[in-house]
Amino acid sequence: MRTTRPGSGTAVEAGMSPGDDPGRPGSPRAALVAAVLGFFVITVDVSGVNVALPAVRDDLGGSMSGLPWVVDSYTLMFAALMLSAGAFSDAVGARRAYGWGLGVFTLASLACGAAPTLGGLIAARAVQGSAAAVMVPASLALIRQTFSDPVERARGIALWTVGGAVAVAAGPVLGGLLTTEWSWRAVFCLNVPTGIAGFLALVRAARSPRRPVAFDLPGQVTAVLTLAALTFAVIEGGHDGFTRAVLAAVVVAVVCAVGFVAVEARRPRPMLPLELFRLRGVTVPVISGFALNAAFYGGVFVLSLFFQEQRGQSALSAGLMFVPMALITANVNYLSPRAVTRFGRRTVVVVGLLTVALGCGVLLPVDSGTPPWVTALLMIPLGIGGSLAMPALTSLMLDSVPAERAGTAAALLNTARQMGGAVSIAAFGALLAGDFTAGMREGLLSAACLLVVVALGAGALLPRRQGS
Repeated sequence: MRTTRPGSGTAVEAGMSPGDDPGRPGSPRAALVAAVLGFFVITVDVSGVNVALPAVRDDLGGSMSGLPWVVDSYTLMFAALMLSAGAFSDAVGARRAYGWGLGVFTLASLACGAAPTLGGLIAARAVQGSAAAVMVPASLALIRQTFSDPVERARGIALWTVGGAVAVAAGPVLGGLLTTEWSWRAVFCLNVPTGIAGFLALVRAARSPRRPVAFDLPGQVTAVLTLAALTFAVIEGGHDGFTRAVLAAVVVAVVCAVGFVAVEARRPRPMLPLELFRLRGVTVPVISGFALNAAFYGGVFVLSLFFQEQRGQSALSAGLMFVPMALITANVNYLSPRAVTRFGRRTVVVVGLLTVALGCGVLLPVDSGTPPWVTALLMIPLGIGGSLAMPALTSLMLDSVPAERAGTAAALLNTARQMGGAVSIAAFGALLAGDFTAGMREGLLSAACLLVVVALGAGALLPRRQGS
């Protein structure tokens, strides 16, 4: 049985914990603000850190092969734990799960800023990623449970994605400014005031319903081992070749991936119900989200290094290169729901994917002699396509599952996205081990080809008109 508290738009499940009394007054706007701030601080941490990587290496030491781990230790745990985090969000309530995740993330940010060694920084980044894994599905579930009307929910999701787009814009600039004027450590300390603001908004949000969920330890262990082994193989294989350690990692990744599927198929309450993949509204967002993040975050990673390592720009100057792309991206992100209403999800998703592919393609001729303003303009399509497609893909995903599965669905989508980012950063980092410019072009070309294939698949699977 389901009841809805008048005026809140929040569906409440029977049998929920007394501690989550749905009668507690709450502000839908406060819930949305809290969710947006959380996604903002998570995203700004990725984009800002990319610009600070050369300064981190100069201060803490390490090689080119070590730098991807500063990013991938975060994204690896982010991706690997998110499926369980989605179930955790459903079990304890989105509001409570989000609050716990935000608290750990803020403390881990302080630990990153105080890290004495590269290993310590990587470890603290892993804790950050674990907390972020809880925050993202909880924040989306908070929106899903707060806004029952599809139109209002689509607008809420659009604002949520705008928060990420603004973070992508602000991250490189703030990261470059803080690194240039103070230290790379200040980049992580920036998360603290944002985290506090998120807490202040969260306390005004209504409590969330709970759903009994069993923790899937075998599934979680096999998921972590699969992603960790795969990331290790890509990063180390690109630098050292197919050594015994790399080959062993590949074998571990394959065996654990097969084990994960077998475990999830047999468990009565898996953290990832495999039947979800029978829905086109799930498979298309998952595959498209992987491809979009692979192209975007791989591109941001390599371009951040390119501006500083190959062109000799400062961290601040490198960050400013992303401003034109980010300013336009933020506006397109907010306009995406209107485009879906007018043209349908199929058109918006396919056009978005192809636009990112175009963005990768037009960057292929860029080298150290290309004028900075030309490079900045050529980066714009890379951001426009993702900001056009992701709101449509996210709303498609959430509309395709029941409300009580919102946390799991959000976790699955964002797991795929983070996997795309982690694998692409590892791959781009490996390609840069030789000739930098040639490696950058190989990575961009590979991403463009992947996006074209995924766009063709999305066009074939989605109905011609699905905008409502």
